[in-house]
Amino acid sequence: MTRELSIVALIISAACTPSTEPPPTVEVELGQCRERSTTAFDDVSIRLLHIPMRDGVRIAVDLVLPDPLPEGDKLPAILTMTRYWRSFEGDGASAVQRFFATRGYAVITGDSRGTGASFGIWPYHRAPDETKDFGEIVDWIVEQPWSSGVVGGFGTSYTANTADWLAQNNHPAVKAIIPRFPDFDPYADLYFPGGIFHVAFGKGWGEAVKEMDLNVPRGDPPRGVKPVGDGSLLEMTIDARRNVPGVFEGLSQVTFRDDRPEVWGVSMLDWSIHTHLEDLERAGTPMFTWGGWFDAGTAQGVLHRFTTLANPQKAILGPWSHGGGYHASPYQPPDFATTPSREEQLFESLCYFDHYLKGRDNGTPEKELIYYTLGEEAWKTTDVWPPPGFDKRRYYFSENESLASEPPSSTSGSDHYTVDFEVTTGTSNRWFTQRGGADVVYDDRKDVDTRLLTYTSAPLEKDMEITGTPVVRLFVSSTTEDSAFFVYLEDVDPSGRVLYVTEGHLRALHRAISDEDPPYTMLGPHHSYMSKDAAPMVPGEVAEIAIGLHPTSVLLRKGHRIRIAIAGADKDTFTRVPESGTPSWTIERHSAQPSHVELPIRERP
Repeated sequence: MTRELSIVALIISAACTPSTEPPPTVEVELGQCRERSTTAFDDVSIRLLHIPMRDGVRIAVDLVLPDPLPEGDKLPAILTMTRYWRSFEGDGASAVQRFFATRGYAVITGDSRGTGASFGIWPYHRAPDETKDFGEIVDWIVEQPWSSGVVGGFGTSYTANTADWLAQNNHPAVKAIIPRFPDFDPYADLYFPGGIFHVAFGKGWGEAVKEMDLNVPRGDPPRGVKPVGDGSLLEMTIDARRNVPGVFEGLSQVTFRDDRPEVWGVSMLDWSIHTHLEDLERAGTPMFTWGGWFDAGTAQGVLHRFTTLANPQKAILGPWSHGGGYHASPYQPPDFATTPSREEQLFESLCYFDHYLKGRDNGTPEKELIYYTLGEEAWKTTDVWPPPGFDKRRYYFSENESLASEPPSSTSGSDHYTVDFEVTTGTSNRWFTQRGGADVVYDDRKDVDTRLLTYTSAPLEKDMEITGTPVVRLFVSSTTEDSAFFVYLEDVDPSGRVLYVTEGHLRALHRAISDEDPPYTMLGPHHSYMSKDAAPMVPGEVAEIAIGLHPTSVLLRKGHRIRIAIAGADKDTFTRVPESGTPSWTIERHSAQPSHVELPIRERP
């Protein structure tokens, strides 16, 4: 999809809006804050160097400064740490580095320990040494003659995670972070949503970063990582990594959150930022977090962070693929421009850093969530989540594959489904975009729905907005002890076209609802995914399966119909559950066991 500059967006205020009245519309200029830093320098300089750590390991960084920098000028710094190579061989300063440096920032981009041109070993995400390095790099920054003593963390995807880990160090010089599309809960938001292994990403990403760590050339034309100096040290760093197990080897040994693969020696809890929220909150570091409705579970992570942490927070949830490069709303044509544009996204970040790193009073709020409503194609803003004015409404599974607004009165009723392991959402879905930020495109799902178990409502009598976390509760029996449940919320238009809205998952093994305090504010059912809570199904016995779908905001128009579609596989994306055998399910839909979906809705007049 194409990209273009769009300076003004419509923001609809959702805060304190009564449910019977539509929210008022106001204009907000995205990236147009007061006293925004302007281009004050014509050029930049770049310096490549190794920074020694406490144990002698040397971390490769690129230092980009405004050029010429007057003697005595002091600059705030923006630090980005990556495991995807800080730059390719032959590259100069990147467009992002130039953007910030020409506006009066020092920009430091580094290869995380054990990656790129840095020395050391990268055994798994957020190893303790990797996180400690970030604090020592900040120590180095504040000692430089050009430093104002103030640092911000910035990044997208993995570098968003390192921005979080930077703040976790509680370094007094770190005044703000901007994590764009991070993995707040990597188990539930990315690798094992619903406890089901996202094998397409785990395998593909794991193999790709292993090749990068061995400096296998990539791109067109193929190039390796940019060395520090003449490159004589680079081969030494690569030799030390050759026998390090790839991340996929560890992921393949995980079923539960607390599993500790031998190749790691730790569990995913140890390298999840949500496990370290006390550190983040103690620091009080302001954070501006980005996520996309169509980017794996990043939107869910943004909302969990926003509703849990007391830190000053700005957040934005758009209709995006991973990284915000593509507009993925199913209600727009494939060539619809992403909004805000890449340039506007940078200006939004600049405004945030200007406020917290340069001390400018530019109108940056202490707490704000900007979100996009699909179908309406409008931006809205709130300071609480869920936004006020929404009611929970249940639609019950009923006979003839229908969704009924009234609970069933019959004492019997059920539907049968045999899992089809060949069904798929394709390879342009919300999960595949995590590898490189590709576009997200769901084709008309009318044909694939014939292979799923579906329940469809009558045409809506009014426009209906759904904003929040839909929850599906199934009363179901199976012929096997384990299954994977995939549930899709869809919009069926008057022509019969079926549009994807969102989805949820749950592996039956993880179906237990935990009564322990959750690690963060839960927006749906609390499944711990811990080994102690494993609950295999008893074949032939009815179990309650509660599935929280990924949050969304969508306007369904009058005359459209709501559909819930249920599958037992998504073959191109997720691992097969169970590994062998074909489950047959019976879903109950009667007065004693009323399977249903609960939607957070607001009807429009």
